[in-house]
Amino acid sequence: MKKLYLLRHGQTEFNVKKLVQGRCDSPLTDLGRQQAAKAAAWLKARDVTPDKVVSSPLSRAMATARLVAGELLGPDAAVEPCEGIIERCYGSFEGGPHDALPTDVWDPGEDLIPFGGEGSQALQERMVSTLANLMSADDVETVLAVSHGSASRQFIKAAAPEGFELPAKLPNCAIMIFDFEDSQEECDTSQCKFTLHQIIDPQQSL
Repeated sequence: MKKLYLLRHGQTEFNVKKLVQGRCDSPLTDLGRQQAAKAAAWLKARDVTPDKVVSSPLSRAMATARLVAGELLGPDAAVEPCEGIIERCYGSFEGGPHDALPTDVWDPGEDLIPFGGEGSQALQERMVSTLANLMSADDVETVLAVSHGSASRQFIKAAAPEGFELPAKLPNCAIMIFDFEDSQEECDTSQCKFTLHQIIDPQQSL
């Protein structure tokens, strides 16, 4: 069974200020870098050695991925930018305060579309399609992917078992572990190939 380790990026300056990030770039804080180090330590303690490391191209995700990959694979570890796991666009609300959003910041459904943002259905479809394509490669058994809070939430909703209760918010550098069934059998969507195994907050346990 192939494994996908999906991480949310570390804390950023926008996170501290409670500003909507979306496609905006905001650097990691010192705490964010510490969170990435703890995530790397949790993975290393369990002998996780990814065959491929990919990241949203936004700098907060790339910085997190490089820190974690460096610990797991060495300082020359390659991190491949992956547009398909970038955070949703929040349209005209990007860069503004969370309180200005007329909907839930982490799970806004389709409410952002009239404001130039991305809906949850489209976000989920591109996350599932992108990650399924990555996992289907013949030379890959384990993938580490660094993405974002809202994008990861929609992916979890596609892969979680029935009755699973999502946390209200994914912590920074949460580690989400998925099994991927790389069978040749036909199925209706790529969603059926992923199964959520567990969600870990490495800041709470090593």
